[in-house]
Amino acid sequence: HKSETPTAPACAARPRSPCSPSAGASDASPDEGVEADLPMIDERAVEQLTEGLISHYLPDLQRSKSALQELTQQKTELACLKWEGLCISSKSHCKTLFFFSVQKRALKLQQKRQKEELEREQQREKELEREKQLTAKPARRT
Repeated sequence: HKSETPTAPACAARPRSPCSPSAGASDASPDEGVEADLPMIDERAVEQLTEGLISHYLPDLQRSKSALQELTQQKTELACLKWEGLCISSKSHCKTLFFFSVQKRALKLQQKRQKEELEREQQREKELEREKQLTAKPARRT
């Protein structure tokens, strides 16, 4: 006589999801049995799909990278040109300021010399006037 042991349906062998209504508090990990739920993945198919994606998007990514590098280079060159322009402009302004300051000094020196010359001339005139006044005048007869 065969002893028949009842067999559980196939779905009962799998652990229940913690979200399923019949799931109770158990010691089983929530990830336990997940691998059994996933379909078998063909590694070769994954590799081919990966290569296909890479071959599809890589040229665009390489062009984008190249364009970005070119833009970065142009930005750097533009910044250098702006800096050189500022330096040239600054040098020009410095030369102009120097020229004006030299002119201003020269003008002040010229004004100082003219003032000194005028003061000397006025001093000579005062001395001549004084000499005139000091020169003996003939007395008047009354």
